[in-house]
Amino acid sequence: MQDLIAFWSYALAAVAFASVRLWRIGRRLDRSDQLLIGACFATAIWAMVAGVCGRTDPMTMTFGNVRNLAWVMLIYEMSGGARRDAFVGLRLVFGAVALAIGLHFALGLFAMIVHLSKAEFDNVLLTASILRISASAGALVLVHNVYGQAAPESQARIRGPMLGLTCMWGYDLNLATLSYFEGPNALPVAELFNLRGLFMAFTAPLFAWTGASGSLKIKLSRAATFQSLSLLGIASYLAVMTLLAGALRHSRLSWDSALPAALFAGLILVTSLLLASRKARGWLKVKVAKHLFEHRYDYRTEWLRFTETLGRAGPEAAPLTERIVKAFADVIDAPGGLLLIRDSARSPAIAASWNWPAPNPPANRLQEPGDFWNALEKSGRILEMQALRDGWASAADKAIPVPACIADEEQAWGIIPLIHHERLVGIVVLAAPEYKRPLDWEDFDLLRTAGNQAASSLAEALSQDALADAQRFDEFNRRFAFILHDVKNLVSQLSLLSRNAERHADNPEFRADMVATLKGSVGKMNELLARLAPHSPARVQRVQAEPLRPILTGAIAARRRDREVLLLGDGSLTALADASALEQAVGHLVQNALDASSSAPVTVRISGGGGGTVSIAVSDKGVGMDGDFIRNRLFQPFASTKSGGFGIGAFEARSLIAAMGGRLSVDSCPGQGTTFTITLPATEQPGLPASEPLRKRA
Repeated sequence: MQDLIAFWSYALAAVAFASVRLWRIGRRLDRSDQLLIGACFATAIWAMVAGVCGRTDPMTMTFGNVRNLAWVMLIYEMSGGARRDAFVGLRLVFGAVALAIGLHFALGLFAMIVHLSKAEFDNVLLTASILRISASAGALVLVHNVYGQAAPESQARIRGPMLGLTCMWGYDLNLATLSYFEGPNALPVAELFNLRGLFMAFTAPLFAWTGASGSLKIKLSRAATFQSLSLLGIASYLAVMTLLAGALRHSRLSWDSALPAALFAGLILVTSLLLASRKARGWLKVKVAKHLFEHRYDYRTEWLRFTETLGRAGPEAAPLTERIVKAFADVIDAPGGLLLIRDSARSPAIAASWNWPAPNPPANRLQEPGDFWNALEKSGRILEMQALRDGWASAADKAIPVPACIADEEQAWGIIPLIHHERLVGIVVLAAPEYKRPLDWEDFDLLRTAGNQAASSLAEALSQDALADAQRFDEFNRRFAFILHDVKNLVSQLSLLSRNAERHADNPEFRADMVATLKGSVGKMNELLARLAPHSPARVQRVQAEPLRPILTGAIAARRRDREVLLLGDGSLTALADASALEQAVGHLVQNALDASSSAPVTVRISGGGGGTVSIAVSDKGVGMDGDFIRNRLFQPFASTKSGGFGIGAFEARSLIAAMGGRLSVDSCPGQGTTFTITLPATEQPGLPASEPLRKRA
């Protein structure tokens, strides 16, 4: 009966692993996927041999070592152990495990070739148990280090196979330990061996769970720091197993009872939890660093890693903004974060998002309250969001007005200011790790020092971007310098034409109209020449209280042509603005809206923004823009989605609005349209009659 149970148990395991192999066939496979298929095939062959030959047969021993070697080769490939830059510590563990498997394999071949007596064969089985204990323990160390050091994006892909290997080698370790202390022919060893195939069959689906997509090969995030502690944990586990086996052997407890099975299940569960759970490993790492080391961090290693991440170059390297977030996240094991910088209009904006687990906060809400940036720049304090939420933060931290969109976000864990020469150039917001712990003085010191380094790199990058913009404008000026002479000639010709018309036109009314038209054209061309001149006056010259209705009506009338433009809202509102510059900025936005929409009307709406501001929203139902274009190209000169467009309108509009002390924001979605919102300081103009809400067709 026991032999029949063992046969069908291992037959089920063989079918399960063969199914995993068949399930992976037909996909595009890299080397790691091919090794996974090969290891599943080797496991299926071993299960068939074990079911037919039994637990003590040399054939079972030999094919079991082939199976283990196949899985170790897979882990080696996944960890990139063949590369020169692979860390040395794991290579030593790989070598030790491979040596134990090789000796066990040679022992099995020896037992197959040489005829041995029963006593000699029992000694072979005893030696094999010792080698299996060594190989299983070393393999568990490999699984722990490879999975624990994998980057967060890699852990999701390898979680299933790593958990399956933990269960497989954990069971083997227990079985080999009992076989060593109880003897290979003991009843509990035989029962555990018979159920081993069924246990393996249940773990087979874990090897098919390899994440949504991507290769099994991982990118290691840091060197092995706790390898010695892992080995200590395995050794402690073996010591506990030895004590348990000795106690059970000299006690009256029977292996038929539920207690031994419960002990084995509990030990395997605890081991699997520590290996697969980031929260459990994070808790263990914090406790070990707190109680066993003088300092929490290896500062040399952390600094080398931090500077290497910031300075990484090449076509495959991420942008500097993303590398800054990742560098800080790696310091305190955060899963992701955001980088905020000030744009050219001095408004906070999201410059990068790396593995941020929540929706990005809206750009307009980052303005609230407006003194957050200045307060953080003045204090230079690192803010711990959990302390602010729970009320145990210091008074200095509570005095900094954090925007509600960040303060209310549960995923926000820490805010790190990037200060360069006493100027705040950016803010890093880190997401909360799975195991949350209070930050201490070592965290603050390291993050503050790293913030200075990152601020220097970010400030240099922003200066280079500003220089590049200046160079693009220089090219723009050189390009148009060639047409200045032609424009001057055109102005001269029009002036001559106006003089001749005054002398020779027969129709007085026609003559007067023609003269007025020509003079207007000459005036506009002279104004264009003045703006193109190197020492032309500033575009925004006088900011004062201006009624918005006549300004917007003039801007719309100049751009409307044969299209419908609706002017809505309260026409009695006034704002602090330069009338000419505001009319030009609105004209750019209206023209862009007309170009983006084919037939739907364009809407210009005036409204009170609250808090002493006035808003002017220009909306269309056109093609819209995606987030990447808005973030990286919309307000860059010479970037345009229109065929033949110069890409100057949006850039110039925002520059004009910023020079008046206002703000320009955009909300757009591909296929649904775009809304540009101008926010200006409001003012009251005494004596101006209040009008009904304006709704007219301009």
